[in-house]
Amino acid sequence: MSLVLTMMADPAGRKLGDGDVLALRDVLRALGCVVGEADWLAPGIACDLPFEGAEPETAEGVTREALGQAPFDVAAQPLAGRRKGLLIADMESTIIAEEMLDELAETLGIRDEIAAVTAAAMRGELDFESALEARVAKLAGMPVDVLEAAAERITLNPGARSLISTLARAGVPTALVSGGFTVFTGKVAVLCGFDSHRSNQLESAEGRLTGRVLKPILGREAKLEALRRLAREQGLDESGVCAVGDGANDLAMLRAAGLGVAYRAKPAVREAARFSLDHADLTGLLYMQGYRAREIV
Repeated sequence: MSLVLTMMADPAGRKLGDGDVLALRDVLRALGCVVGEADWLAPGIACDLPFEGAEPETAEGVTREALGQAPFDVAAQPLAGRRKGLLIADMESTIIAEEMLDELAETLGIRDEIAAVTAAAMRGELDFESALEARVAKLAGMPVDVLEAAAERITLNPGARSLISTLARAGVPTALVSGGFTVFTGKVAVLCGFDSHRSNQLESAEGRLTGRVLKPILGREAKLEALRRLAREQGLDESGVCAVGDGANDLAMLRAAGLGVAYRAKPAVREAARFSLDHADLTGLLYMQGYRAREIV
């Protein structure tokens, strides 16, 4: 078999059972596919179904529709080249639960105002760079030590440490590329074990924020360029990269990567990305690449 459909569940939620797998096998057969034996990567959490006879996107779409409201994710792709040699990850609402500008705005009592702009920018309704500058301007005068206090409250999303630790053990480089700020990406990179991080810098003077972001601003195109540069450094083409993110400013890198995954993403981003994880945690990125439970740290 040259193709594989991977089914995934949230490890903390409803388990994937034999009946669920058999139901999707029947869906593939009804599509005219030849389907191999189920291969459990992690009991109750992830299972592979080798198949051939339909385009991956067609098979994935049909099986996703058949799942309906069931809390499972599916991903169909060629078996060849399934494991990627580089991971590029967005940070906010991807590796961590928070949007850090929103957290900073809360200290000023303007969280709702800032959060509304953040959400619109992540949906792609606003220009990312302009929206970022407008939000940061409202932080002018904030003491720099508030940033450090906010960094201490960061929450890693489920599976984040396992994802990066497993890839590190497998010798796969990992990079955090964020439209957020270095004070936060530096902490998260250490917490998870990323090999590198790149993000924006907040300007400060005399211990307070000026309300400006140092240029150039890292946005959608800069994320794409970072992916291409890091891939070249590893001797890879874009098909050898796994990228993950949730917002509109991640779409260029998600589309370029061989495995570009929208994680718990905004609807427009989920629809535009080739792959998505709506239920599984971040270890789903490993199961998509064929890692087994015994390999996951």
